[in-house]
Amino acid sequence: MNIDLAGVVARHPAAKPGSIPAIKGLTLHIAEGEQVAIIGPSGAGKTTLLQVLACALPPQGGAFQLGGETPWSLSRRALQRLRGRLFLAPQVPPLPPRQRVVTSVLAGRLPQMGLLSSVRSLFYPNDIPGAFDALDRFDLSEKLFERVDRLSGGERQRVGLARALLSPAKLWLIDEPLSALDPARSTQAITTLVNSAKERKVTLVATLHQVNVALEHFPRIIGLRDGVLAFDLPAAQVTRALLTQLYDQFEHELRGEAAVPQALQDTPPQPSAPAVMHCR
Repeated sequence: MNIDLAGVVARHPAAKPGSIPAIKGLTLHIAEGEQVAIIGPSGAGKTTLLQVLACALPPQGGAFQLGGETPWSLSRRALQRLRGRLFLAPQVPPLPPRQRVVTSVLAGRLPQMGLLSSVRSLFYPNDIPGAFDALDRFDLSEKLFERVDRLSGGERQRVGLARALLSPAKLWLIDEPLSALDPARSTQAITTLVNSAKERKVTLVATLHQVNVALEHFPRIIGLRDGVLAFDLPAAQVTRALLTQLYDQFEHELRGEAAVPQALQDTPPQPSAPAVMHCR
């Protein structure tokens, strides 16, 4: 699925009306089947851009087309069909805590399922071997029947990514997929995503804090800063000077020291101090 943006302006979903846009006049073309990494410091507009591409956030200005269609001019039914051809993996995957992993992974197929089949799959998973294979690509097959709330933060993140392998989508939009993973798991996860996208001729757009991973695994790199396109280049042409300029005053992020989201941290919350009670 190809993507076309011309002068797109968009605000963060949580931004107040009249606030400064997170995306400012962005023009891009991404061809069908490309694998593209978007990098840039915190606040660059990466997540907002993914929300626009996922047809979850209407732009305030400019023109946006997806697969040759203008999403926000479609009828509600047609827009829903278009969204069914997309897969968005947020940084913190929305996995019901008491749900079994097999059910969470098979939820990737919901866009192609009818209402009755969707409800039935909650109680009787309809493709256990498919879920097993998807999890196995991320070295998680032994967690197939585990409950989500018993997984670590990194395991939950990989379950969210495994959904993509079962999705019928032609566009994968992946937001910070490695934030809770160690280097070895990061390499495995990103290699699986990129190779699977190539095999299926799926367009893959991923935002990444790990610049070295982006340069190693993606042929095209887009640099964003303050909602503006800083560069759009083949990975081999992204120089150290360009990266230093892009991450000016955010050098710790360039070194890969981005914080892990609270929802994916494995450290349990510290209990409050016991209250002292006096009995008479």
